[in-house]
Amino acid sequence: MNTLSIEQRAQIVSLLVEGNGINAITRITGVAKNTVLKLLRDLGEACEAYHDEHVRGLISQRIQADEIWSFCYAKKKNVPAEHQGQFGYGDVWTWTAIDADSKLMVSWLVGRREAQDAYAFMQDVASRVANPIQLTTDGFHCYLNAVDAAFPHGIDYAMLVKMYGTDPEAEKRYSPSICWSAERKIIRGNPDREHINTSYVEKHNQTMRQNMRRYTRLTAGHSKKLDNHRFATALHFVHYNFARICLTVKMTPAMAAGIADHRWTIEELVLLSN
Repeated sequence: MNTLSIEQRAQIVSLLVEGNGINAITRITGVAKNTVLKLLRDLGEACEAYHDEHVRGLISQRIQADEIWSFCYAKKKNVPAEHQGQFGYGDVWTWTAIDADSKLMVSWLVGRREAQDAYAFMQDVASRVANPIQLTTDGFHCYLNAVDAAFPHGIDYAMLVKMYGTDPEAEKRYSPSICWSAERKIIRGNPDREHINTSYVEKHNQTMRQNMRRYTRLTAGHSKKLDNHRFATALHFVHYNFARICLTVKMTPAMAAGIADHRWTIEELVLLSN
């Protein structure tokens, strides 16, 4: 990695965070594939460490949480017998929690869609906020005990339970499900019904699919290794929080949340791994 200049590394990172695949980046830059992957690993680890240390003590009012599906190595039905049931082969879920006002990505977790991961995810969310919050999640049942355990002193918590169906006239393979109804369920405390929604976190799911090749549907650009998937996710979120202007708040989410005083350049992001 020492053979690449800051400018070369910044070019590679710019391409990564704009949704280019590894092979495309090697063709554009002329840098070897293994070198690109090493930069991704080094910077991804640095981004995880930076977020863990600095995104704390947040003054948040409303947080929305959701899960987004992806897969590693192969889709679940195509995983070889020797890797069946092994995490990192088949379904991989990313849990996300976003501040509805600043649009800061407060926490994320790459894992399974199970109770154990729901518990770890909610514990991490709780550790980063410094005041009582209103939380909205989807209707996934594993949130119930996880939220109780993470916020033992109480929380204003609601679920937005959506019912999905298919349009009989739509193309079967490529058309997404249609949301037929959405029910607001108050679970704990006294949440403001006007703010019981998951629109912002769901919108960020779309941003993830657009800006990370590994999350794009119906593509061969999926992650082949779990670690690379994790590192790419960490890079995306730190870039999104600190280096990308959010059009809604007219600044980076980190600036809006009061944990940064300027918009990071790509070069500043790259220097995290030095």
